[in-house]
Parts: sequence; C-alpha cells; structure tokens
Amino acid sequence: ILHESDLTPGLANRLCIPFAAVVCASFAETMPHLPLAKAVHTGPPIRDELFHGDAKKGRAYLRLGAPASEKVGSDKPLLLVIGGSLGSRALNQAVRSSLPKLLETFQVAHVCGKGGLDSALENLAGYRQAEYIGPELPDVLAAADLVLSRAGSNAIFEFLALQKPNLLVPLSKAASRGDQILNAQAFAAQGYSRVLPEESLTEDRLVAELNALRNGSETYRRAMAESPARDGAAHVLIQIRKFS
Repeated sequence: ILHESDLTPGLANRLCIPFAAVVCASFAETMPHLPLAKAVHTGPPIRDELFHGDAKKGRAYLRLGAPASEKVGSDKPLLLVIGGSLGSRALNQAVRSSLPKLLETFQVAHVCGKGGLDSALENLAGYRQAEYIGPELPDVLAAADLVLSRAGSNAIFEFLALQKPNLLVPLSKAASRGDQILNAQAFAAQGYSRVLPEESLTEDRLVAELNALRNGSETYRRAMAESPARDGAAHVLIQIRKFS
C-alpha cells in the first residue's frame, strides 16, 4: 500500500506504483494521475495527538519573549510561523523584516528551524522564536489563531483538520518540482487558504496578506469546517481495511 501526499505523484511513488496493490491519495485531484484500479482517495493520515492540544497550555508555553516577571495576556491574535521541518530562510527574513508592522496587530510565534535563531530578537515583546517545537506543538497549534507556512501537504492538511486559517508561501519551482505550488493552489481554490508566491514575498505584501487573512478568518474557518477532508486519518484507516 502506497500513499501519495502531494497533488501529483513524486518520483518514489511513480517508481513503486507498478508493484503496489493500492495507492492512496490525500488530494481528490491526484486520482487522474493514478491507475484507476489501484487508486483510493483516502485523505491524509493525521497524527491523533494534534486533536488534543490545550490552547491555555500553548499560551503558557509561548511567553513570546516577555520578561519572566510578565504574563503574555495580550488580546492580539497569535500568528504561528512554520517554515517546514528545516525552517525557511525566505520566510524567516520576510517575517523578521516585517516585525515592526506585524507586532502592531499580532503576537508572533516563529518556528525558524535549526540554526535560525536571531539573538537580537530574544527579548522582543510579543515575539517568540524557537528552532523546533516538539511535544508542545499540539498545544501551540491549539493556541494559534492564524498560520503562516510553506505548503507541504502534511502540514496544510493538519491546518485544515484543526480549522486554522493560513497563508501559504509555497516553495518556488527553482527549489522544488513545484508540488507545493499545486498543493497551495488546490487549497486556495477550495477556500481553505490564501497563497503568496515566494517571488512576491515582500514586507508590504506579507503584512497585507496576513491582515487580509485575519479579516476573512471566519470565512476560511467555515470553508474548512465543511470540508470532507477534515477527518483524513479515519478515512485512511477505513479504506485500507477494505483491502486487508
């Protein structure tokens, strides 16, 4: 049994498909790219622990760079920035150059990747940076109001399942085969996400897109709440059992 997480099959799955009994897909749009007799639209497998996050614990964990004697206590929405498992230099630079404007509206929790910390920003009020968030991630996601992210399929389906309005900055074709661009376009077409091409990633455009996301957040949440792909993990288990 194979599972294709991106909208179009990657090289590894294309090589393995002739030897597979079943090929599962996260996206309905992937089905025409797969052998009809083997293809099953299951949705994505989503980690169960993500559904059990505690927003209060997430806010306690994210002290947002404030001195230890202060509580977070802000009514500004929490923007979670995730650049993928290795971080994203382009996102890191764009977010940090935009912080003066972003912090007028948002609290920012920034997962910047290994080696991506900026010591000059360590005590900036309203901003918290971390190379990586481990066991606390479900709590942080529960606390987050909005997400700025790359467009890897696992991540964006998690945002969908948790109904987190998101702005996606997919990897450009110069750095990938273009799979994240297709993923992001599919989510934007269904009303789950906003998309900002990396080529257009400037300080002013980033701030404008995030403000637009905030202003339309309820519209995005409603679209995600109505999505049949929200409970992807259950679909995967049910469909695979049919072939066992």
